[in-house]
Amino acid sequence: MATKIRLKRFGKKRAPFYRVVVADSRTKRDGRVIEEIGKYHPTEEPSLIEIDSERAQYWLGVGAQPSEQVAALLKITGDWQKFKGLPGAEGTLRTKGDKVDAAEAIKAAADAAEKVKAKAAEQKASEEKAAEAPAAEAPAEETVADEAAEEAPAQDEQA
Repeated sequence: MATKIRLKRFGKKRAPFYRVVVADSRTKRDGRVIEEIGKYHPTEEPSLIEIDSERAQYWLGVGAQPSEQVAALLKITGDWQKFKGLPGAEGTLRTKGDKVDAAEAIKAAADAAEKVKAKAAEQKASEEKAAEAPAAEAPAEETVADEAAEEAPAQDEQA
């Protein structure tokens, strides 16, 4: 029997996810399968690729032909290089970062917001002080000018 390793589609419109399956080459895309050997979720970031390496090696060893898409996935996981005996068997699969606890993320965001508010208040206070310093000097000059103005009319009246 001619077997192929290919993708079986699940999901809904514009939200696909796939299973990597071994099937008879004559069956439909989503038809009966011999064995499921992995998962592929292309919509996640980075894409989720899980392939049972041992089963993939077995099926490649007994002559199953991977489709183009599955061959690309096998190269990413390093299973194709392992099967062919090429260097780079560790693959180039990117993994998601560690999950962050939601409460910790909220607390960190609140701390960051408080720091921003404190910095803004500090900057506003320094701007007010800078504005008050020239204003404090200006009234002193105005009072001297006012006193001189008051004295000048008094001199005119005497003359």
